[in-house]
Amino acid sequence: MPEGDTVFRTARSLNAALAGEIITVSDIRVPAFATVDLTGRTVDDVVARGKHLLLHAGDLTVHSHLKMEGAWHLYRHGTPWQRPAFQARIILETAEWVAVGFELGVLEVVPTVEEHTVVGHLGPDLLGPDWNAEAAEAAVANLVAKPDVPLAVALADQRNLAGLGNVFVNELCFLRGIRPQRPMNEVPDAAGIVALAHRLITANAERTARTTTGVDRNGQRLWVYGRGGKPCRRCGTRIQHGQLGRTELEQRETWWCPRCQS
Repeated sequence: MPEGDTVFRTARSLNAALAGEIITVSDIRVPAFATVDLTGRTVDDVVARGKHLLLHAGDLTVHSHLKMEGAWHLYRHGTPWQRPAFQARIILETAEWVAVGFELGVLEVVPTVEEHTVVGHLGPDLLGPDWNAEAAEAAVANLVAKPDVPLAVALADQRNLAGLGNVFVNELCFLRGIRPQRPMNEVPDAAGIVALAHRLITANAERTARTTTGVDRNGQRLWVYGRGGKPCRRCGTRIQHGQLGRTELEQRETWWCPRCQS
């Protein structure tokens, strides 16, 4: 599942291949931006902002979000694609590479000076170059400012803290021993949760297979996520499963151990 660590690695790979290169082919397959032609522009850089990806080319920014099914692939010219062409939403070619964005949940082109309109709402970025003590304090302040919001919902809200998805949210709740449904005004040490979130996502930024248990083997990488009905790795109690969200339309799958989390 694409989360901040996945987008971070994607941006880094795209930046390494495209930055400083001239776009020779531009094909945007989204009706609202189908007439936008980036051909002849130089890619300045590609960066991640939380779970958003920003490709800068002069005075324009290509903004994308992977959502659940999206992915960016890099291919050498003439190399077969690993996903069907009908899933492609954008194709950008340079002399050396073909970059293809498949099934992107969001794809738009905005003037770079207006980039804040698409990512300005985000909280401090856990993997951002500007993460520091001040950013951590701001993230803590964002979380505790919503006392009645369940912990899992507050952590998943990108306006509070950018980069966490449902996997990290559920795993963080387990590692801190707190049930995801617990409201923020009952959650001790929000600063400790933010610090752990930063350590956890940073540790996974270099991994292709995400792990929170420290074990890098299939079926053993996560504590509770996706393990409903299975025994807790710590105490053996069956993992519980439910749904939680800000609204009825934003319900997310939630897992927890009823004994290890209170």
